[in-house]
Amino acid sequence: MKTTGWRSLILYILGLGFLTGLVFFLVCFFTQGGSWAMRASNAHLSGVNQLANSGTITDRDGVILAKSENGNRIYPPDVLTRKAMLHVVGDTRGYISTSIQATYRSQLTGYNPVTGINSLKNNDGGGDIELTVSSSLSKLALQQLNGKNGAVAIYNYKTGEVLCMVSSPNFDPSNPPSDLDTDQSGKYEGVYLNKALSSTYTPGSIFKLVTTAAAIENIPNIEQRTFQCTGKTVINGREITCDSVHGTINYRDGLAKSCNIVFAELAVDLGKDTMTKTANAMGFNKAFRVDDNPTGKSVYDVSNATEDELAWSGIGQYTDTTNPTHMMILMGAIANDGVPVNPYLVKKITSSFGIPTHMGGASNGERLLSKSTADQLKEMMRYNVTSDYGDNMFPGMAVCAKTGTAEVGGGKKPTGWIVGFSSKEDTPLAFAVAVEEGNYGRTSAGTIASALMKAAVGQ
Repeated sequence: MKTTGWRSLILYILGLGFLTGLVFFLVCFFTQGGSWAMRASNAHLSGVNQLANSGTITDRDGVILAKSENGNRIYPPDVLTRKAMLHVVGDTRGYISTSIQATYRSQLTGYNPVTGINSLKNNDGGGDIELTVSSSLSKLALQQLNGKNGAVAIYNYKTGEVLCMVSSPNFDPSNPPSDLDTDQSGKYEGVYLNKALSSTYTPGSIFKLVTTAAAIENIPNIEQRTFQCTGKTVINGREITCDSVHGTINYRDGLAKSCNIVFAELAVDLGKDTMTKTANAMGFNKAFRVDDNPTGKSVYDVSNATEDELAWSGIGQYTDTTNPTHMMILMGAIANDGVPVNPYLVKKITSSFGIPTHMGGASNGERLLSKSTADQLKEMMRYNVTSDYGDNMFPGMAVCAKTGTAEVGGGKKPTGWIVGFSSKEDTPLAFAVAVEEGNYGRTSAGTIASALMKAAVGQ
């Protein structure tokens, strides 16, 4: 009897395991079957050009960004628009893994778990996708980059709609260069990466916003404190330099003038634990999401830093890195009393039967900073513009901003940065611009942000 009981128990366990595995498989099949079918390794089943008979992708104004005709994938007639939209829309081969054509390939091709890939073979067509981005604004961003590599991101921090997301280098998806995959000069390095979404850069002085937030929350009477800037200081026996001699300066003017001495001393006074806690709270060391794709992680790690390295980390150097989309989200959080609205690119997906299967919309993310800290940062960033950058950069938009010039070494010029947002209710736009080898952020990234914000007001 005991033997029969044990055998029954084993059979029950095996049966339960089988049922659990079956349920798990069915859930995965219905939720991930499309991505399985559309893998490049299955091209022998679905066809080499899996987008040959796929749905149409349009921008926020109805401009066609990609469609299928006679077994070919067709992109806009304007070459600059094709290049500007490359990393959002994607290439025909699907090498840009975070693009719409790669992420939503099963929806575009019309795959479903009942007919599988038969819809592809029978030329039934697929679903259509409407995006939040403006192709005209994206084209302007590429023009403003003027041949430089970098990343540009702008979104409406009230609705979450991404209006512009541009990455460079890029190429023409209608006429890919013959040396795209064989070039040894570095011309196309990172060409399959959406840098706005997935890359990270040394932040330079834009990180001083994090150090400022830590000081606001942890140093009593920080408003009354003054610092002495002679152009350099010595911490832990090593020299910390500043681009200017600011003399006696408070932390508010220290941010506007971007004084390295102020933020080096603040970082050391605050210490590793406090700096790390604030950075983590503001979104460092974790990924955000834009639709179904994660962002690159901004990283702040001073666990093994010496005191002078901690000082440089508070300036935005050392090993600090930041992701442009994270910076855009952080700007939106400061504008929204500390709580960001999650960004999204996909406004609507419509099946081949004309039925909407997905609708994008506003949703709040996790709080990144307190309302009090957000209010103070907002006021200080506004002061940056009115006292130093000049309101003529962003006329009539009451922009709050911070520029950065990030040293990257290796004989390269610094990365130019600007991050910010309009504080006016009728122009709720936040932005992040990074220009590789752009040198000073105000003149490289700032010029781009100025042109785009002026153009984006009407979007």
